[in-house]
Amino acid sequence: MNPQIVLLVISAYFLLLFLISWFTSRKVTADTFFTGDRQSPWFLVAFGMIGASLSGVTFISVPGEVGNSNFFYFQVVLGYTLGYFTIAKVLLPLYYRLNLVSIYSYLEDRFGFWSYKTGSFFFILSRALGSSLRMYLVASVLQLILFDSLGIPFWVSVLITVGLIWLYTHRGGIKTVVWTDTLQTAFMLASVVITIILIGKDLEIKSLGDYISAVAQDDRSRIFNWDWKAGTNFFKQFISGAFITIVMTGLDQDMMQKNLTCRTLGDAQKNMFWFTIILVVVNILFLSLGVMLYLYAETKGIAMPAKSDQLFPLLATQHFSSFTGIVFVLGIIAAAYSSADSTLTALTTSFCYDFLQIERNYAPEKRVSIRKKVHIAFTGLMFFLILAFYWLNDQSVINSVFIIAGYTYGPLLGLYSFGLFTKFQVKDNWVPYLAVAAPLLTFMVSSNSEKWLWGYKFGFEALILNGALMFLGLYLVRKKS
Repeated sequence: MNPQIVLLVISAYFLLLFLISWFTSRKVTADTFFTGDRQSPWFLVAFGMIGASLSGVTFISVPGEVGNSNFFYFQVVLGYTLGYFTIAKVLLPLYYRLNLVSIYSYLEDRFGFWSYKTGSFFFILSRALGSSLRMYLVASVLQLILFDSLGIPFWVSVLITVGLIWLYTHRGGIKTVVWTDTLQTAFMLASVVITIILIGKDLEIKSLGDYISAVAQDDRSRIFNWDWKAGTNFFKQFISGAFITIVMTGLDQDMMQKNLTCRTLGDAQKNMFWFTIILVVVNILFLSLGVMLYLYAETKGIAMPAKSDQLFPLLATQHFSSFTGIVFVLGIIAAAYSSADSTLTALTTSFCYDFLQIERNYAPEKRVSIRKKVHIAFTGLMFFLILAFYWLNDQSVINSVFIIAGYTYGPLLGLYSFGLFTKFQVKDNWVPYLAVAAPLLTFMVSSNSEKWLWGYKFGFEALILNGALMFLGLYLVRKKS
């Protein structure tokens, strides 16, 4: 693929993002960055959240993972639907009733100071690690198809990547992100559909029915796994999918901040309903793309790369037509930035509200300068974390993301479950210790489960165990009436 063409496409793309940023940042207040003035149309939020939920991990890693674990990932997606229903009916009414900006301030009202800080800290830890891992994947691809040929080292390309995100979000914040995510989701989905069509034409697949038959008849399109010992067992993945959704969306400031920019609770719930339907369809597209990629490689006699994450980038940059390669570049950029821009905004919001208490401790004219410093600091943190993952990661990124989530979101799951489903108060100063102990115990059990539990192997359901241990710990340190 011609590096000059790639650079031109990327430049045009960012010019469009900066235009949106200018448009959405013209009339901003000190609080617009955090709340979007609560004027976001629900349908824009719903569509834009698709891109933020999927990210570059879904774009590259999910199709590649089809070769390792068939369509088993769709079992997780089916669990998502139950999780989103729970968010719409349980969590969103709570957040709107309390008129929250940071969702973790609920924990202060319910339990106290240390619970509040613990919840916010684990969100920051979870999102910083998870989003940096996603960005690492995309940065690696951009390095391969563009920056290597220009002689630019990886650390410089990462610096450029995160710097551009900061530039177009530093004024409008979540108000800008709602609009840029909508654009980026459209580019990402168009890229997937066009790629599937172009691969099909190359394989002489002519009609929609032929596409469906080609995917359905492939052994890799098997969805259900009923082996109870396997990490990809249906019940494990369905239940894990529901809980992953609850914690990675419903207890996540990044995703909920977009919902809370809607005008009313009803609009936010409509957003969640349509978002769920679209997300299921989109994941079917990504999995189908995975089958098409493997069929193409096998038909053309192309050797499989060492890592499944490398399959789509390899084919797009070295074997597909130039036009298909450009479509891939647009899709991967859109997927990467739709996730990362909202993450930086959410991390900034959480730290400003939960740790600096910006609305209580600073006058409006001071808030902007404080928020800008925090925003720059988190941009720098993401830069260093991406470099760290560049040296450490050696497995499919989609699995890495969920493994990290299982350990870092578990304490949040336990805290919110205990707060919502019991009336107990707790000894608040114990909460940080419990939030560290629960993931450590989960790691110990998960690492030894096959030996201790008659061959049972933990998958993503480690998150549930983590949350249950946190719940149990809170029960043990409850205040006796």
